[in-house]
Amino acid sequence: MSRIISIHSFRGGTGKSNTTANLAALMAKRGLSVGVVDTDIASPGIHVLFGLAEEKLEHSLNDYLWGRCDIQQAAYDVTDRLQGKLTGRVFLIPSSIQPGDIARILREGYDVGLLNDGFLDLIDFLDLDALLIDTHPGLNDETLLSIAISHALVIILRPDSQDIQGTSVTVDVARRLEVEQMLLVVNKTPVVFDPEELKTRFENMYECPVAAVLPHSDEMMVLASNGVFVLHYPDHPITQKLEQVTEVLLNQ
Repeated sequence: MSRIISIHSFRGGTGKSNTTANLAALMAKRGLSVGVVDTDIASPGIHVLFGLAEEKLEHSLNDYLWGRCDIQQAAYDVTDRLQGKLTGRVFLIPSSIQPGDIARILREGYDVGLLNDGFLDLIDFLDLDALLIDTHPGLNDETLLSIAISHALVIILRPDSQDIQGTSVTVDVARRLEVEQMLLVVNKTPVVFDPEELKTRFENMYECPVAAVLPHSDEMMVLASNGVFVLHYPDHPITQKLEQVTEVLLNQ
């Protein structure tokens, strides 16, 4: 059965899109067919990680939501753009980066119910093993829908007081929506922090498993979104930790 996995954070800047791209690549390395939908329509960007240039976007998620195309027409096979040996496939459904399109979404909104239909159509048409949803930070109609229809929710947070408080709200909402599987990933952790101590602290605080505590990485900062980290640094400790997250998500 195909798995729908939402990757979410209460605030921006947590590394949510990077985590989504990394998990998709690791699943494709295992031979899976993976779809990635950028539903952060107000501030899209994950297409950059997959090397998909703006001028190459004939259709986007916006076009589907406005009835201009079927959602599979907005799906791009980005596998060959990725560094590394992938035996599976990665399909990206990007949101438009055009200022006019973003302004229209913010001004007029869209039928959130179409997203649910689109997700299911993608799984069937592309025969996906997993569909990863890169959500918009915070809580809105789109985010609530994505969480509600997901088999798993990965919440990204930093060891930061604002993130910690916002994550508490997200966890509570996810429980009310009865998400089957919920995991926390603590990202951008300063090296002065003890990872095991943080893991224990957050698991006790949220009564939710922490799948990984990821350290701040100079290599990731230098890569600067010019590619998917786990494919550029296959032996890096962060890659090994994300492999563990992938294992947990696929073997629930």
